[in-house]
Amino acid sequence: MSNVSTEGIAPNAKRLLFAGFMAILAAGIGFGIRGGILANWAADFGFTGAQLGAIGGAGFTGFCFGIIIGGVIVDKIGYGKLVVAAFLFHVLSAFVTFAANKGQAQETAYNFLYWGTFIFALANGTLEAVANPLVATLFPKNRTHYLNILHASWPAGLVLGGLVGWFLGEGATAMSWKLQLALFLVPTVLYGVLFMGQSFPKSEASAKGLSIGEMLKDVGVLGAAVACYLLVLFFQNALQLPPAVSYAMGGVILAAVAVMTGFSIGAWLLFVLLIAHVLVGAVELGTDGWIQNITGNILSPSQGKILFVFTSLFMFALRFCAHFIEKSLKISPVGLLFICSILACIGLNMVSGINTFMGAILALSVYALGKTFFWPTMLAVVSDRFPRTGAIAISIMGGCGMMSAGLLGSAGLGYAKDRFAADELQKANPAIYATYKAEKPSTFLFLAPVNGLDGTKLSAAQTATTKTPDQTAAVAASIAGDRRTLKADSFIPATMAVIYLLLFLYFKAIGGYKIVSIGDTSKA
Repeated sequence: MSNVSTEGIAPNAKRLLFAGFMAILAAGIGFGIRGGILANWAADFGFTGAQLGAIGGAGFTGFCFGIIIGGVIVDKIGYGKLVVAAFLFHVLSAFVTFAANKGQAQETAYNFLYWGTFIFALANGTLEAVANPLVATLFPKNRTHYLNILHASWPAGLVLGGLVGWFLGEGATAMSWKLQLALFLVPTVLYGVLFMGQSFPKSEASAKGLSIGEMLKDVGVLGAAVACYLLVLFFQNALQLPPAVSYAMGGVILAAVAVMTGFSIGAWLLFVLLIAHVLVGAVELGTDGWIQNITGNILSPSQGKILFVFTSLFMFALRFCAHFIEKSLKISPVGLLFICSILACIGLNMVSGINTFMGAILALSVYALGKTFFWPTMLAVVSDRFPRTGAIAISIMGGCGMMSAGLLGSAGLGYAKDRFAADELQKANPAIYATYKAEKPSTFLFLAPVNGLDGTKLSAAQTATTKTPDQTAAVAASIAGDRRTLKADSFIPATMAVIYLLLFLYFKAIGGYKIVSIGDTSKA
């Protein structure tokens, strides 16, 4: 195994790496705590799975705006100003979220939670618009290794967030969900201190004085079309704009990119990578938002929290091993992504069939091994192959992944839970379904609306010490629906495996995967 250089190109490289680590840690803690308090929100406000999924989805869509807008302007305005903006967004998100109170109209509480989560995600995205290109610039010879280390902070945050729910979410030490969620402000203050007063390097593209239009050429119309379609979904779903208006706004953005790039069609490889990352966001982060809830429902809430912490801790440790795995197995980053896709598909199917705690440990280990390297390795591939894009391409990629997680992954899994649970209860006993049916139907993309199970009634059934026959049937239907949801989810990494295999064969045909520099005419 070759040695990994531990030196960055700037004397404060390690401090900046740790500051970025702490920033993403704050995002992970907030995300982990939020996953543990979904049941609190369902019980307090009577939300359905689709409503909870939409709120969770705002934790991704807001990120998209932060990382894409930040990524486009960061090379021009500098990293420091974006860090300040992110800090202010994080503080504002706490005030908005905590305005939701039990006893409010459901719609009012929903709006506070949705937009509070959105602003929190906006802060997270703005920070990643800083951290990702910063680390890629600081460590140009070992991007896969150091980007995986940077993003090890995400599962570390999930561990800490999960521990908060484990120790402070139930029992004698139970705290209100507001106090639990407020703990993300601790690492927020720390990253602010670490970034304060630091000097930042310029990306290769910025150092060469490339304009934003030139940086966007490899993204082009094809890459922008992916982002614009996801924005259209956001305009329709989150802002409730008419389809015609949403598509018109998306078209205007796409036309602007076309003009800025001189109508460049874009690099086909980057277009394929963006499509693949849309799937990464849906299966990795979309599933992360629900996995604690689902395993807690199948086994028990306390075991769900333990399993979430275990899986996140496993991911944290694995992300320090990306370089070792690449060198030991002698595989390229694309080969690593292919293997991970297969493992993620197998793992999700295994999790869908769990019946015991130890069985869940094994199944989730396979799933975690698969999903661990997706996100940072994809960012490394884009940085390696498209240096001319500066911070823009990896920011658009991160934004598309997060937007997908919110609009497709989290919301789609929430819809699937509602649909499959309703289907199971209808088959078992239509009369009981009529009693537990939610008033508001759940919708997702072009699929038929379905009335899931009322969150308040289902929560009461799940927590009842002695269950009535109706409650037993409702809980059983919910569990069966969750199992079917995970099986449906496994088709996403299966599709990713096909894409990565084709990319692996492409690189093999042109002489192998390698890092390129601006001005390098090699396509290999």
